[in-house]
Amino acid sequence: MKKSIPNAVTCLNLFAGCLALRFIFADNLVLAAYFVALAALFDFFDGLLARALNVSSPIGKDLDSLADMVSFGVVPGAFLFALLSRAGADLPDWLPYAGFIVTVFSALRLAKFNNDTRQSDSFIGLPTPACTLVVASLPLILANDHFALAPFILSPRLLLGLTVLLSGLLVAELPLFALKFKTLRWQDNKLRFVFLVLGVALLIGLREVAVPLIVLLYVLLSVLSPAKETAAAA
Repeated sequence: MKKSIPNAVTCLNLFAGCLALRFIFADNLVLAAYFVALAALFDFFDGLLARALNVSSPIGKDLDSLADMVSFGVVPGAFLFALLSRAGADLPDWLPYAGFIVTVFSALRLAKFNNDTRQSDSFIGLPTPACTLVVASLPLILANDHFALAPFILSPRLLLGLTVLLSGLLVAELPLFALKFKTLRWQDNKLRFVFLVLGVALLIGLREVAVPLIVLLYVLLSVLSPAKETAAAA
């Protein structure tokens, strides 16, 4: 029975991802972005519950990857397709389909994760939820364009560059710390606490614009931290 609880939450992640796709198809990218946030929340809590209940199973691991492939694989590709379709009437008809490159690399990322023993307590390459949150933040930034970023975000070069960058980061041999707290001691979690404090500050100050910056901060903290400190954080 205990094993079913995290799996049920994983299914909620999948359901939220399906709803995100439904609203992308309906050209309601803002509502779709909120369902992505909900999917990411469920994805965080299914792992948290599995660790708290001390349960795991091959089915749970596979189910998690299948749910992530929809919510954080197909969904960001669909977002980028929709945004590239809005980026200009003079673009080639085939160009928006380039957004699905992220979907392909998300599948590669998830397959690598499931078969890489180095990633039990940390990550090698950008996690798919982080990639998707960056993409899903773009419609929110456009809808609440406090900083007049719309021409920049809807630039085909920016969107294609972001597609290539995120695809590369997904499969890069880049060690990144995981947000898994085994204790609450400062010494064991310096990177996590610094990241959380700075991330909250960015969210308060910049709102949805902060999301890509928070993911960038996550990568930079992982890369710039000393090897021993990164290993301890993992």
